[in-house]
Amino acid sequence: MIDTSQYTLYSGGLKGAEAEFGINADKWKIREVNFSYKGHHMHRVKDVYVLTDEELRQGDISMAIVSKHMGRTYAEAEKIRKVIQSIFHMANRGQQIFAVGWIQPDNTVRGGTGWAVELAKFFNKPVSVFDQDKGGWFTWDGSKWMPDLPVISYKEFTGTGTRFLDDRGKESISELFERSFGNSKK
Repeated sequence: MIDTSQYTLYSGGLKGAEAEFGINADKWKIREVNFSYKGHHMHRVKDVYVLTDEELRQGDISMAIVSKHMGRTYAEAEKIRKVIQSIFHMANRGQQIFAVGWIQPDNTVRGGTGWAVELAKFFNKPVSVFDQDKGGWFTWDGSKWMPDLPVISYKEFTGTGTRFLDDRGKESISELFERSFGNSKK
């Protein structure tokens, strides 16, 4: 039996996928760390780590680079900067990244979730996305998304994703934990 007390979920505590990852971490008695910053409104306020201005700067990157890399522009660049900076800490700390959202034709993932996925690719970390439209998990193989049924293989992992979590997305998170750890301890 796996000692889940040795595992840590890194997330952002927002409603939707991040809250659902946290709920499942609770069920399996996995430590949870939710990164935040002043002015950040979280849905899940368990084990909150408030990033200092100095820590936020560690994740700073030009919004022009983010826009170019993601293939989109951000109208409120300064507003989203802290979000991008906090996502850096989530992707940096987790050794494996799981996200729920939508894979786009250019192989990026929609929204802020996409930045966590791009950082995982850049850091050469295992990354899997549950695509809510396609109804399945996909893992990045270095050049393309491959259908997969991933498991949590690292003791420090990141769970992130859309605020607009549907029932299939919610179920996919629960099934990920079940595949990885067996039946919940609650």
